[in-house]
Amino acid sequence: MKQIFQLNTIFAFGWGMAIAVAPSPANAWQSSISGTAAQELTEPTQSAAAPVNPGATQATGEATAQAFVQNGSQPGPAITLDQALSLARTNEPAFAAAVAASKTAQLDRSIARAALLPSVVYHNQYLYTQPNGAHNGAGSIGAQAAPKFIANNTVHEYTSQGVFTETLGLAQYNAVARAGAAAAIASAELEISRRGLTSTVVGLFYNSTAAQERTVIQQRATNEAADFVKQTQQREAAREVAHADVIKAQLTLQQRQRDLGDAQLQAQKARLDLGVLLFPDPRSPYSVTLPAATLLPERTVVETQAAANNPELNSALATLRSKDLDITAARAAYLPDLVLNYSYGIDAAQFAANGPDGVRNLGYSASATLDIPVWDWLATQHKIKQAHIFRDAAKVALTSTQRTLIAQLEEFYGEASLAHDQLASLELSVQTARESLRLTRMRYSAGEATVLEVVDAQNSFTSAELAYQDGNIRYQVALANLQLLTGTI
Repeated sequence: MKQIFQLNTIFAFGWGMAIAVAPSPANAWQSSISGTAAQELTEPTQSAAAPVNPGATQATGEATAQAFVQNGSQPGPAITLDQALSLARTNEPAFAAAVAASKTAQLDRSIARAALLPSVVYHNQYLYTQPNGAHNGAGSIGAQAAPKFIANNTVHEYTSQGVFTETLGLAQYNAVARAGAAAAIASAELEISRRGLTSTVVGLFYNSTAAQERTVIQQRATNEAADFVKQTQQREAAREVAHADVIKAQLTLQQRQRDLGDAQLQAQKARLDLGVLLFPDPRSPYSVTLPAATLLPERTVVETQAAANNPELNSALATLRSKDLDITAARAAYLPDLVLNYSYGIDAAQFAANGPDGVRNLGYSASATLDIPVWDWLATQHKIKQAHIFRDAAKVALTSTQRTLIAQLEEFYGEASLAHDQLASLELSVQTARESLRLTRMRYSAGEATVLEVVDAQNSFTSAELAYQDGNIRYQVALANLQLLTGTI
C-alpha cells in the first residue's frame, strides 16, 4: 500500500490548498465604508485578525455560515475533524484494503504457528481388489481369497484409523518468524495508509473552510467596490469628479464580482471533494467545525516521536528482518526433516473390532522418516544467493528511509517555525492595509486623493487578507506534516 499514500506527498496541495483556523480579517469588517458619511470614515476600526488560537473556531464558524448563505446553500449538520476521519475510514476502499491485508497477515502468523503442532486425522477407507482365484489358507476355516494385485492386502480391506502426524525441521520454525515479520510489515503499511488518508481528509477539511473564508473576503471586497462606485457616482453628480472615476470604479467592481464567482465555485468544489469521502451523496449539505489550534511542539519532542512512530521506518526495518529470515529459509533446505507418524484403528478384511476367527482387528502402527538432502543441482545455493540479493536491496531501502525521515523532519519543522513567526507580520499588514484604505477613502472624499489611489488601496487590503489566509495555510500544512510524521494525528 505504500504507493497509495506516500508520506513525502502529504498535503501536496501547495499554496492552492486553504486552511483557516484563525478568524479571517474579513470577519472584522462587518460593514462597508460609506463614501458619503464622514462619520463612518472617522470611526475607529476593529482590530485585525487575532493570531491562531483555540477561540478562533467560533469566528471561523460564523464566516462559514455566512459563506453558505451567500452561496445559496444550507449549512447542514456540523462535522468535526474526528467525525470526518471516521467516515472516510469507513468509505475509502484503499484504506479498507490495507485493513484487510493487515488482518490476513495476522491470521497467516496464527496459521504458521499451528503448523508446528501435530495434526490428527480420522482416516476412513474401503478398498476392493479383484481376486486372482487362489485362496490364502485354502480349505481351512476363515480362508480368504487372494487379491490379484500384490500391493493390496486382501480383496476387501477396511481402514478406519486416527492418524497423528508431526514434522520437525528448521523450515517450519522459520516459517513462523517469517509470518511474524510479514504481519509487522502489513501493520506498518496499514499505518502508512491511515496517515495518508488522514492527510487527505485534513487537507480537504481545511480546504473547504478556507475556500469559504476566501468567499467572505471576496464578498467584502465586492461590497467595498460597490460602495465606492456609489460614492463616485454621487461625487460625479455633484460635479466634484470626472466620469472617468466612475468608469474606473465600475471596472474594479466588475473584477471583484468575477473574483467572488470564482471563490464561490472553488468553495463548492472543495465541499464536493470532501463530500466524496464522507457521504453516499457528495451533494449532501454539511458544515465543518474546526478543532482547536495547537502550538508548535519543541524540537526535541518532535525528533523523539518521529524516530519512534514513523511507519515508513518500521516497515523498512520489518522488511529487512523478513529478508534475513528468507536467507535462513533457503539454508534450511540443506537440513533434513523428521516426520513422525502414529496410526491407531482398523486395517482389516472386516469392518469390526474383532475378526471372525477371534483375532482382534484394532491395532496401531508407527513410523519415523528422516529425509537427508544430498544433491539438488545447486538449486538451494542459488536460492540463498537470491535471498542475499534481496536482503542487500532491503538495506539500501532502510538507509534511504532514514535519510528521508531526517530531511522531512528538518524541512517540516523549519517550515512550521518560519510560518508561525510570519503570522504576526501578516496580521500587521492586514491592519496597515485596512487603515490605508480608510485614510485613502477619507482623502478621496476631501478631494485630496485620486481614484487610482483608492483602487490601489482596495487591492492592497484584499491582497493582505488573502495573504494572511495563505500564511495560515502555510503554518497549518507544515504543522500537520509534523503531526503526521510523529503520529500525533
